[in-house]
Amino acid sequence: MGRSPCCDKNGLKKGPWTQEEDIKLMEYVQLHGPGNWRTLPKNAGLQRCGKSCHLRWTNYLRPDIKRGRFSFEEEETIIHRRRQLFPHG
Repeated sequence: MGRSPCCDKNGLKKGPWTQEEDIKLMEYVQLHGPGNWRTLPKNAGLQRCGKSCHLRWTNYLRPDIKRGRFSFEEEETIIHRRRQLFPHG
């Protein structure tokens, strides 16, 4: 006994996201929040699976995602915290 499928796979778009789809997803999440990912695609007018929308938002579109290299301070913090967690490693 498992979980029911997240969506009906018929008619769903696969492959790279378009700029228009990104805009629809961003506008919907900014207006309604990232609530139920299973119902979001239909409500936002997207022909995508809820899981695909969730991954797109989480990994690429979320405004608080930091891109690029770590600053010197961030790198020092990472090294310091790692030494705290693994003092002999």
